[in-house]
Amino acid sequence: MGANGSKLEKSLGDQFPEGERYFGLENFGNTCYCNSVLQALYFCVPFRDQLLEYYADNKSAGEAEENLLTCLAELFSMISSHKKKTGVFAPKRFVQRVRKENESFRGYMHQDAHEFLNYLLNVLVDILEKESKGAKDSTETSSLEKSVAGQDDFKANGTQKEPFVTWVHKNFQGILTNETRCLRCETVTARDETFFDLSLDIEQNSSITSCLKNFSSTETLNAEDKFFCDKCCSLQEAQKRMKIKKAPHILVIHLKRFKYMEQLNRYKKLSYRVVFPLELKLNNTVENEDSEYSLFAVVVHVGSGPNHGHYVSLVKSHNHWLFFDDENVEMIDESAVQTFFGSSQEYSSNTDHGYILFYERAGDGKR
Repeated sequence: MGANGSKLEKSLGDQFPEGERYFGLENFGNTCYCNSVLQALYFCVPFRDQLLEYYADNKSAGEAEENLLTCLAELFSMISSHKKKTGVFAPKRFVQRVRKENESFRGYMHQDAHEFLNYLLNVLVDILEKESKGAKDSTETSSLEKSVAGQDDFKANGTQKEPFVTWVHKNFQGILTNETRCLRCETVTARDETFFDLSLDIEQNSSITSCLKNFSSTETLNAEDKFFCDKCCSLQEAQKRMKIKKAPHILVIHLKRFKYMEQLNRYKKLSYRVVFPLELKLNNTVENEDSEYSLFAVVVHVGSGPNHGHYVSLVKSHNHWLFFDDENVEMIDESAVQTFFGSSQEYSSNTDHGYILFYERAGDGKR
């Protein structure tokens, strides 16, 4: 990206952000799914800062055993501390680690960026939880402490302790509540579940707001789908809905663009036009308090089908929008984001569609 890099530096000129780096990533044979997600995560500033802090702490503590977390931390550190402002970086060690740990990503076939993001975040959480447990176990030296440790998972009142919360959780985790109301006795049963991203069904010529509204719409359970009410001790008709109990700091929205078509016996890509605003109000929360979010990254799928194509990413950094396509990086106008909403017609020459959206809650960071 020598020419592109110098062009980017010239276009930003004196406005080039102090201490920021804009590097393309080399493609190692259909690794665009990985590169596009890495760019979005790199410009998720609170996540990047905590990852760099983790890297600094572990580097000073000595050589840590290599895993996906250490490889990612090293990659981000090498980019952020590079003497050049722009260029191309080869995430070879990270990609090798991904392929070593997960056979799904070993070949050179087209992969799904959303599946990769989910896999990566969950592996990072697993590693941090194991490290926390290991650190805790190493402090338990006496047999008395070890015998009490078996009871540590319970509070004095007998209820289970809250699970360990990592900085990955603090950035990405939200809580959904699944409410079911029995139509006979009006009893409401609520069940909570955590999420790192929201997967939304999409419709033609819709918006993220309408998709979220549909996500939280009320569904009636009747006939064969009746709900077993504990109070009535029998199957009853009920109403069910999903609401956001706790909104995350980083809201990741996955648009379900790949749908299985029974008549075709295969998955088909939905090129539907779905408007995603730069500023989003999340108003379907349990508290009914609006949470305001700003868009800072979009992973885009390019292509007409789910089993082939390409991924690129759009990123907002210091009030500038950038377009990352593997090794290539260029500035784009904010209005260009609209070209990735999708197509209003079923068949279109434009196959570049927003697939994963990254929103940051207002007040949580500066862009």
